[in-house]
Amino acid sequence: MHVPADHGGSTNEATREALRAGLRQARRHSGVPVLFAGTVSGDRLVLTDFLGTRTTSMRDLHVSTGAGLGGRVVAQGSPAAVDDYVAARTITHDYDRPVLAEGISSVLAVPVRVRGRCRAVLYGALRERMPLGDRAREAFLAAGSRLSLTLAAREEVDDRLATAEFRPGLRDLADLEEVRAVHAELRSIAPAVTDPELRRRTDAATERLARLGAPLAGTPTVRLSPRETDVLSQVALGLTNAEVAERLSLTPETVKSYLYTIMRKLDARTRHEAVVRARRLWLLP
Repeated sequence: MHVPADHGGSTNEATREALRAGLRQARRHSGVPVLFAGTVSGDRLVLTDFLGTRTTSMRDLHVSTGAGLGGRVVAQGSPAAVDDYVAARTITHDYDRPVLAEGISSVLAVPVRVRGRCRAVLYGALRERMPLGDRAREAFLAAGSRLSLTLAAREEVDDRLATAEFRPGLRDLADLEEVRAVHAELRSIAPAVTDPELRRRTDAATERLARLGAPLAGTPTVRLSPRETDVLSQVALGLTNAEVAERLSLTPETVKSYLYTIMRKLDARTRHEAVVRARRLWLLP
């Protein structure tokens, strides 16, 4: 029996690059001046990547689970923030020296969860005692969601390669991402196809892409409608509801309604979990 690899302790260059991309995205959409991130290894969060910092005081800082703001986020699995780090009573102060040496006061931390476990944490910070606004929070949540999908995709590739489930022509992440991009593009075009036979062939082609590498025996135990597949394929690329709506000529409320139905069918609590489960069921590539 194949036992999936424990990805929680790996901090390779691909993961580091994904972290840096997440930080750049968060900075671009939030305007927050200080950003940093780290990966979880065992019971420790290790801070590795920084944007806008003035010192190296936090570089390679090891944060224990449950300690400080980051350790609290790892333990509880949900975002947390403090508006005045020095006076905060909701966190421990094990790491005051390196944090205060950097001169930051207001901090937001967002966990990056994959397969139910926290794999990394993204931080945004200000040097003033004031809360980060809704725009910043939404930007970091979006960056965390996209990073979750990226890391989940990498782990899914590793697991499938380990069990030799991929066909010989689909051997690396670049190939897989290209298949996913083509699948999503076809799903965005499909609703505009009015010819019934051409639409049937389009749907069949995207289903074949989704089933690349799937076991020959067995059929999916869950069925998504074509429109639900259209929506979820775009969400799998990391698009927001508004972006999905624009691409599929829907309203954001309609996209939200489809997502609710999709998550119910897949017994998923989040959009990220819905994408992961759909891929495991071969409903998406």
